[in-house]
Amino acid sequence: METLADLVIHNGTVVSAEATFEASIAIKDGAILAVGAAEAMPAARETLDATGLHLLPGAIDDHVHFRDPGYPQKEDFASGTVAAAFGGVTTVFDMPNTIPAVDDAETLAAKHAMAAEKAHVDFGLYAVLGENSITRVNELVEGGVIGFKLYMGNTFGRIPSPSTGATLEAFEEVAPTGKRISLHAETNSIMERREARLREIGRTKPLAHLAARPEVVAVEAVARAAILAEWTGARIHVLHISSAAELRPLREAKERGVDITGETCPHYLMLSSDDYARCGGIIRVNPPVREKHNQEPLWAALLDGTIDVIATDHAPHSVEEKTRRDIWTVDCGFSGVETQMPLMLTEVARGRASICDYVRWSAVNPAKLWGLYPRKGILQPGADADIAIVDLRRRWTIRDAETHSTAKISPWDGWEVQGLPLHTIVRGKFVVRDRILQIGTRGWGQSVHAIQEMPTPVPRNVDQTMKAITATERPSLRAAV
Repeated sequence: METLADLVIHNGTVVSAEATFEASIAIKDGAILAVGAAEAMPAARETLDATGLHLLPGAIDDHVHFRDPGYPQKEDFASGTVAAAFGGVTTVFDMPNTIPAVDDAETLAAKHAMAAEKAHVDFGLYAVLGENSITRVNELVEGGVIGFKLYMGNTFGRIPSPSTGATLEAFEEVAPTGKRISLHAETNSIMERREARLREIGRTKPLAHLAARPEVVAVEAVARAAILAEWTGARIHVLHISSAAELRPLREAKERGVDITGETCPHYLMLSSDDYARCGGIIRVNPPVREKHNQEPLWAALLDGTIDVIATDHAPHSVEEKTRRDIWTVDCGFSGVETQMPLMLTEVARGRASICDYVRWSAVNPAKLWGLYPRKGILQPGADADIAIVDLRRRWTIRDAETHSTAKISPWDGWEVQGLPLHTIVRGKFVVRDRILQIGTRGWGQSVHAIQEMPTPVPRNVDQTMKAITATERPSLRAAV
């Protein structure tokens, strides 16, 4: 008996990290059944004509803040994942700086239950890695984290930054699990000291935020984290790379064989300190948007593989929280999960990169480095049917008021773009179709931790870990004397 597909998409251009090609895609039971010529496709309950459109693997945004639980006025998991779907994003990894912070198994389980009830797209959940959670690493792994987040510098939520000693011990604990540690790589003591001095002298304009966080804070943090990862064998991921200078310690660590990866965000590629006058406090984010001379090296690093991933650091706040006059009272971050794909596709249209490059950065690489490939990140038989169907020719203007995040303020308001996701499919189900949210998609999203398969861990210097040196029998008082 001939297999009956649930959906066949005809006449589209399929995109991989290596090539684009005309093909049809058949979907059954949430997975891709076949990719090939139209005449080779099975019969289907439904077909979609994608003439003139490109079929991309759904983007995997490994860095979002959906503020749930704790800050529903900023965003919740429902509105955040709706915004993701309208942006062609089919999987998101949510950060743990919520209320309560995700640093124990009970809080993690509660967040899993909440996210499963609300999510329109698939998701992974981070846990905090810090002084309080070092002893809970194994229970958090068993509870289903996608990875850990370690705050080397302060940001929204004021998660305490662990000392270097605690960071080393934390890396020692995580290394044997094989999980990856995402780093907010800014050195806290430098920033705190500089901000305090700037406040004392009354500097409150937006550029004071940049002055408090010069690129050395990132350079020092990346270099230090790479050394600790090299010593312990921990896998680390440097989040939101903002400066050209931090590329050197990143490259050098990769050359030494450290399992270190990196990401950057559209705002570091397309905005600069020149935009502070236009945007005011709206542009405040950690790390800060930096001087224009950083942009070209960041693009080059994406193209040569030094930076692996494009993500968003989607961090929504209300209009009032982003428009205060004193920059030190403005909440850090802004929305981005819905606009990342159009912004990056606009650069593709301008010739900055190829559509294959974009798929590598937004889908293939994040799937690989987080252990989800080839279930996700590629359009081939057996993979989850996570597809963004995009009109690369569509020109339009981003309007904050028309986005689907609860937060209606960003530096992208009025930005002219080319490229629009028309349909977003998550595990075979339309979540957005013809730019309309479909009925019954709330709760469709699932945690991806169950399909995560990280490579075998290779911890190092295990005889010198904190656990090892404190496990030996104490010498007697007589022997000590």
